[in-house]
Amino acid sequence: MDDLDALRLRFTRALEGTRARGGGPDPAPYADNLLTRWQEPQRHYHTLAHLTAVLDHVDVLEEYAADPDVVRLAAWFHDAVYLPDRSENEERSAHLAERALREAGVPEAKTAEVARLVRLTVTHDPADDDRDGQVLCDADLAILAAPPSAYATYTAEVREEYHFVPNDAFREGRSAILRQLLDLPRLFHTPYGQEHWEPTARYNLAAELEMLST
Repeated sequence: MDDLDALRLRFTRALEGTRARGGGPDPAPYADNLLTRWQEPQRHYHTLAHLTAVLDHVDVLEEYAADPDVVRLAAWFHDAVYLPDRSENEERSAHLAERALREAGVPEAKTAEVARLVRLTVTHDPADDDRDGQVLCDADLAILAAPPSAYATYTAEVREEYHFVPNDAFREGRSAILRQLLDLPRLFHTPYGQEHWEPTARYNLAAELEMLST
């Protein structure tokens, strides 16, 4: 089984886990549409590798989720619409989820929850009782706790996605984001994320900010 087939299977399992048994159309066209989106040429970080990593991290954190399959579908849709020069990507991704999941046979309440989770990735600031939001946000931000070489690759890929932004403007904007993250009382909300990812993520963010400031 190649990587794309494995991802199709993961999507199918998540979709079937959220809809009535045996209900709804064939998941394959929906999976293929999403896979096509995640392979668009403007993407350098927000690629299939990122999608796979987020899904893997959801698997690690699933014990903390109220509905892990809803979180998995939110992971599939959270960057399904991604244009680096646009600011409404999350909103457009949420609308895509609402249309596709209703058509695919997901009940309205779960469809709405997927869309809510997608919109939450604008701020990555889930409420204390938002178990699904905490899992999705932690899974999406887990890259911040990557080993130094992987973190360096991540930052290079982000810069490539914003290649149209002049260097000084990028450094200023990226530095502001890093300071905002470092000012948060916590980057991660699940017990696992706080224990295993928080210290490394803060080290990586501080190191990147120092590099941008020199």
